[in-house]
Amino acid sequence: MIAHTSLPVTDYRRSKAFYIKALEPLGYQNNMEYGEAAGFNDGKNTDFWISKESRVTPIHVAFEAKSSAQVEAFHKSALAAGGKDNGGPGYRDYWPGYYAAFLLDPEGNKIGGIPPRHGAGLSPRRVV
Repeated sequence: MIAHTSLPVTDYRRSKAFYIKALEPLGYQNNMEYGEAAGFNDGKNTDFWISKESRVTPIHVAFEAKSSAQVEAFHKSALAAGGKDNGGPGYRDYWPGYYAAFLLDPEGNKIGGIPPRHGAGLSPRRVV
């Protein structure tokens, strides 16, 4: 189990403002700050961080949404905060009920809002 993850950013202020707005529909709040590092809490744990770095290699991070409505609210909020669409809300064939949305944050990282995984024994689609 991963306790937290940290995403490097070059423009700390812009990225912090983006994530405050983008993650709000998913229940995240910016609850910690240490220098140029900001932690976001989902009500259970401060499990997502951003930190200023001199270089960034874009990565992919997905946040769990409780419903398709929450996926849509996340997508709308992240677009309004300056994200770029990278796959609007809709069903994907990764597993049954996989309704997700994807965006690029201001640093070029791919972020997504995805549903919780339901059903024992279901496997995501293999991507080669």
